Amino acid sequence: MQGEPRDGRIVVVGASLAGLRAAETLRDEGFAGSLTLIGDEPHPPYDRPPLSKQVLLGRVPADKTGLPRRRDVDAHWKLGVRATGLDPVGKQVLLADGGEVPFDRLLIATGTRARPWPHPAEAALEGVFTLRTGEDAGRLVERLDAGPERVLVIGAGFTGSEIASACRERGLAVTVAERGPAPLVGALGGTLGALAAKLQRAHGVDLRCGVTVTALEGNDRLTGAQFSDGTRIDADVAVVALGAVRNTEWLAETGLAAGPRGVTCDAGCRAFDMYGIVTDDVFAAGDVARFPHPLFEYQLLSLEHWGNAVAQAEVAAHNMVNPGPRRRPHLTVPAFWSSQFGLNIKSVGVPTFSDQVVIAQGSLKDARLVAVYGYRGRVTAAVSVNQAKSLEYYQRLIETAAPFPPAPGAADQIESRAPVPSDVPDPKMLSHGPTVALTGHLPDRRLTLVQPAR
Repeated sequence: MQGEPRDGRIVVVGASLAGLRAAETLRDEGFAGSLTLIGDEPHPPYDRPPLSKQVLLGRVPADKTGLPRRRDVDAHWKLGVRATGLDPVGKQVLLADGGEVPFDRLLIATGTRARPWPHPAEAALEGVFTLRTGEDAGRLVERLDAGPERVLVIGAGFTGSEIASACRERGLAVTVAERGPAPLVGALGGTLGALAAKLQRAHGVDLRCGVTVTALEGNDRLTGAQFSDGTRIDADVAVVALGAVRNTEWLAETGLAAGPRGVTCDAGCRAFDMYGIVTDDVFAAGDVARFPHPLFEYQLLSLEHWGNAVAQAEVAAHNMVNPGPRRRPHLTVPAFWSSQFGLNIKSVGVPTFSDQVVIAQGSLKDARLVAVYGYRGRVTAAVSVNQAKSLEYYQRLIETAAPFPPAPGAADQIESRAPVPSDVPDPKMLSHGPTVALTGHLPDRRLTLVQPAR
């Protein structure tokens, strides 16, 4: 195995987008050995972004979002069984059914799960939902089809806002509760957060910012909710959209640098152990990975983006079957999109890695614009609202660390505007979880180094 990287046994834990694309890339790269994919869901890999968009609107059934296959991966599929542990010395993945799967190289692509409502008895009420899996979407659609009197969405990040948008498009009464000052503010900052708040209210959403839900009411069935400002509402459906939890618990006590923030790896997707030493046979990719990016001062990034999962999985797979000189880094500029309340929002870079923002094209009044973000005098991100054609131009500015504010040059620039503070809040102030987390260089646990006696 050590002499032939294209042979041996590779195991991928996580049979979703990143796991599938990694498996396909391994075969494309000439890997001819044994390939095993392990997934805790019983279904073949499927696409998650449509669940909060087309599926909730009834345009696509929840069980019809399977991911297209680029090629046959000739793999052993172990679906519906959860990985519960890892023996890094014996090189085995431990399974919930008591099985063990040996490997020579391992890719961790276990992604995330929806953060549950923190009070189990309230979370168990009929009418309380989260949205992460196809089963989640199917159950929620069935309930929305029944015509609830009011839907409460807890958390106004991208998922929560997309759910609220779908419910309003269905003609349902919607209340959105958000601890922070505005929807999307944790991802896009104060300027576009204020625009999102204005548009939600214009579309009839009962938007409540700066408050938290203190209790979900009901016996067996949800009947309402209480808020931190002393008010309450009647509601028969509540969707908890408090962000995601990274699936790393199964890696406890393995010696890897894995914790609530993800699995820490280098730019080549090789996982670190808890002492900061890079491994050469364990890799990470997708939502669960936490990696440094030179464009953002080597901050460790955790990204819950579709495009990142694909690009990082392809880099990880390439590096798993190529020797050191042929390995390449994962340096893709983060990008994501969202469709909600008649808006098409697209982003490149990391908007939260900023101290200023400028409306470089269009206007907030028309809800058609490009906002460019800067940090310490250089461009770090751009977000378009119903005006995506210029993003490629701004991506080049990000990649070249161009000065901020940007010089005129993009098509359709209307006028020059003065930058304002980007107003990115402390994540602790938010109900919704960030889709990009700048996790710095802090480890997930503190180590005490004991020097040997001399």
